[in-house]
Amino acid sequence: MQKLTNKEEEIMHILWKLEKAFVKDVMAEITDEQPHYNTLSTIIRNLEEKGYVSHKAYGNTHQYFPVVKKEDYRKGFMKVAIDNYFNSSYKNMVSFFAKEEKISADELREILNTIEKRDN
Repeated sequence: MQKLTNKEEEIMHILWKLEKAFVKDVMAEITDEQPHYNTLSTIIRNLEEKGYVSHKAYGNTHQYFPVVKKEDYRKGFMKVAIDNYFNSSYKNMVSFFAKEEKISADELREILNTIEKRDN
């Protein structure tokens, strides 16, 4: 699975949400600085070339839809992030978030309960 640029990832989140969309539909979902229509169309075609998106043609118009599931992308993204930033250690990742006060003791207990239930 090829790495996506930040803008490509933003567009994929929109397509996952909409499930299928024309370029104008994607454009309507962009809340911050909107790219030019042709730029957005190029980004979506790049996503198609990378294998993330496909389309159905209606004459000269294309309706795009994701072919990579959000969950599959998330798994790959997290694996790369954990490998690159936490030495492939989930323990290091959780410790980082605990030290940064991004995760509470209650949330850690919930995680432990989930793990213990899974192992039973």
